[in-house]
Amino acid sequence: MVSLTVVRCSTGSCSAVHLGVRARHKYSPSFLRRPSYTGYVETNEEPLNRRIVPTASAVLEDGTIVEMAHRPDFRRTLFAVYGIGRWTLRDAVDVGSDTRLVPFSPNNNLIKNEVVLLPSEPRIYGSETELVAEIRAFIHRYVDFDGSFENVATHYVLLSWLYDAFNELPYLRLRGDYGSGKTRALVTLGSLCYKAFFASGASTVSPIFHTLDAFRGTLIFDEADFRFSDERAEIVKILNNGNVRGLPVLRTMMNRQREFNPQAFQVFGPKIVATRGSYEDRALESRFLTEEMGSRKLRSDIPINLPDSFKEEARELRNKLLLYRFHRRHEVKLDDSLVDPNIEPRLNQILLPLMSVVADDRLRSELRSMAREAQLNLVADRGLQVEAQFLEILAELMVGSQRPVIPVADIATRLIERYGDEYDRPITNRWVGSILRRRLNIRTYKSHGIYVVPMQERAKIELLCNRYGVDTDAAGRPKQGRGDVGTS
Repeated sequence: MVSLTVVRCSTGSCSAVHLGVRARHKYSPSFLRRPSYTGYVETNEEPLNRRIVPTASAVLEDGTIVEMAHRPDFRRTLFAVYGIGRWTLRDAVDVGSDTRLVPFSPNNNLIKNEVVLLPSEPRIYGSETELVAEIRAFIHRYVDFDGSFENVATHYVLLSWLYDAFNELPYLRLRGDYGSGKTRALVTLGSLCYKAFFASGASTVSPIFHTLDAFRGTLIFDEADFRFSDERAEIVKILNNGNVRGLPVLRTMMNRQREFNPQAFQVFGPKIVATRGSYEDRALESRFLTEEMGSRKLRSDIPINLPDSFKEEARELRNKLLLYRFHRRHEVKLDDSLVDPNIEPRLNQILLPLMSVVADDRLRSELRSMAREAQLNLVADRGLQVEAQFLEILAELMVGSQRPVIPVADIATRLIERYGDEYDRPITNRWVGSILRRRLNIRTYKSHGIYVVPMQERAKIELLCNRYGVDTDAAGRPKQGRGDVGTS
């Protein structure tokens, strides 16, 4: 038996430059006769005295990029390795003198059952503009997105293949009732994303942690609003920690000696989720770029069922995106010049990586518009909270006062006069003080037997008014007519 050795240049367009034959027992002659196979396959004949580490991907210290590929037609997995301007296919990669990286087995249930999707080998894609057009056309063919979100989703696919070059990431969310096309959109986008891992609300949480930690890819999560509070809390941990590098989730595991051993699970990476509603955690809500599904009639050219060619089309695009990763992984950088000073820091933080992979100025403008709309929604939501009423009254008292302090009792009195009927609990000085300190972080202290807010807090209060959508005039006075806020 023999195996073919082919080395390609970084573009994948040149002919073979190395040809080698190595005696092996596990490849059949048909493996050689298939003209579609290109790559560099080599098995190290040295004694295996190294520590074997199953690996999905790695970026080595010398800049070499190692990515696992899956060839279902040959029932095998191998590494695509990129370095010094060319890529090769290998059975294993040695790191240092004592470690050998090997790909996960093709019989791994996640790979065999296509729960985790991988490329088969790098493929040439022409220019980046042509690749973007192919991705957009694929998405447009199978999913009915709004035009702006279709562009966002296209570039989010690109971002997923470069995500480890950044420290913060946004999430994509598809929100709508059943039958609105959420699952179709997840399947379509997930089929293109980097090491996409498919899960759903029917899954238990434990394998999600383990798979994310092992593969470090893109989580594609259907029906992500769990019914049970303990499961909901676990998935919220993944979503809260998963958009910032260096924030693993700690879980207690049991070792062979039946001792409890805390383990850190890495959950950082791109995530695309489908939900019917919103999360109660407003901080988590701010991490999403959301498309409302089912808000218009489905386009007539969208196929009701996915064709047999869908998987092969997606695999071909994943192959091109693998080469795109090889070319761009060490080039892409966070572009701080794209920061929008009119947008809150959190929104700038999650948008900047996406905008850094976007070369189209028009799309960057659309992303900024989406961010401003998201910010308006956040401000509107905050304006419906109890804190907004407190800020309105506190700012009003500070503008009209000549004293160095504002008594908490005055705030409580004004709150009762203006909004007392909206509360189903007594408005006491103690409760008002606790809201100021614990929710708004406004300093209070005791002076002559009563609690007061010092005028030095005025600058902080003005910033909070802006954050909560409390409109003030040039003198800092709140404008009237805020409407009902509700009880809390």
